[in-house]
Amino acid sequence: MSFPRSSWNTRAETGADVPVIRDIVRAAFPTPEEAALVDALRADAGAWIEGLSLVAVDDTDRPVGHALLTRCHIGDSPALCLAPVAVRPAQQNSGAGTAAVRAALVAAERLGEHHVVVLGHPEYYPRFGFGRASAHGIGLSIDVPDEALMALTLDAARPLPAGTVRYAAPFGI
Repeated sequence: MSFPRSSWNTRAETGADVPVIRDIVRAAFPTPEEAALVDALRADAGAWIEGLSLVAVDDTDRPVGHALLTRCHIGDSPALCLAPVAVRPAQQNSGAGTAAVRAALVAAERLGEHHVVVLGHPEYYPRFGFGRASAHGIGLSIDVPDEALMALTLDAARPLPAGTVRYAAPFGI
């Protein structure tokens, strides 16, 4: 799968980015629990995958957008979950979030990952190739609108597995 280039520069997060990412997430999400999710995933050895926390950066290399892919499972098959995507309020609707998501998907592909699921806004994710997970026999243990759970295969030779998505413990699902 090939993703178009963005006007935003992107890179993997560094240790120096962590406080800035916290600020971005706090500004983008309405509750402290949502804002704390990225740190909780970073601390979970079963969820965290080095190199799959990507930032979109401004001209000074300061992060303005963030996307994180973490480990989950579809049934017994390992997959990735697109965790919160956050953008500083001043840069929202500028493509920074899209750039960070695309960079994360490219990084996952390079690491040999095959499948990604996302529980999110149904109008945002189809632009990356995500489609309704239920069409592939993928579901959740909680009730969510059918169009909100989406899945993507990064490798056309490996069809999406069927089953219930098991998220990392910090998600609380």
